[in-house]
Amino acid sequence: MVSFSDHELVLIFGLLGNIVSFMVFLAPLPTFYTIYKNKSSEGFQSIPYVVALLSALLLLYYGFIKTNATLIITINCIGCVIEVSYLTMYIIYAPKKQKISTLVLILIADVGGFGLTMLITTFAVKGINRVHAVGWICAIFNLAVFAAPLSIMRRVIKTRSVEFMPFSLSLFLTLCATMWFFYGFFDKDYFIMLPNVLGFLFGISQMILYMIYKNAEKNIETNCTEKQEREGTVNSKQHSCDDNKLDFPSLVEMKENQLNQV
Repeated sequence: MVSFSDHELVLIFGLLGNIVSFMVFLAPLPTFYTIYKNKSSEGFQSIPYVVALLSALLLLYYGFIKTNATLIITINCIGCVIEVSYLTMYIIYAPKKQKISTLVLILIADVGGFGLTMLITTFAVKGINRVHAVGWICAIFNLAVFAAPLSIMRRVIKTRSVEFMPFSLSLFLTLCATMWFFYGFFDKDYFIMLPNVLGFLFGISQMILYMIYKNAEKNIETNCTEKQEREGTVNSKQHSCDDNKLDFPSLVEMKENQLNQV
């Protein structure tokens, strides 16, 4: 029976984590293809990409001050490049008001927030305490990021539609959280391990919700058609099945409530 040392398991799960995380970073590509095709980012929010960039910057900083964290550094270097590319394209095609608001967000969160974190932890905290301080900041921030899909899950339950919670993305986010949990577990890095417990639980919850509601809209339409046929109104386009009518939000509203969240 093949057995692996903790160091080898850290390497294995770190490499798997890099591969899956890279695929998660690429998940918004269809969104940005749409933006490029329409030559407009109106209707989409930049907040998820600003947050993702700050997360990658913090983890990159953590990787640099922590020993033997090459695999944390590699994926977050790639993540920073990808998120900057997304934000650049978003700003290019955004209306003037959204350009300004996005630039303000970047200055406050990514430049100001990250810069302040570096200054405080560099001059106010020394040695191993600095690693712990930055680790806690990353862990708390990532817990907040992992909790963000709660709003999407609530909307899925409310609207009974999984249109903006694709199963593939939920699956990859769950796999990503699993890989990094085991990386942190075998590396004894609790700042990496603990947030990914929550990420795994939310990912599983999203997939369960998807399985529950994936056919909900189709079933409602079928029931409505059957009721109309019984009432002899199937040819009337204006007749609706009021008992099953749902208040689905507009496409723009749904887009504004998305999170790519990697």
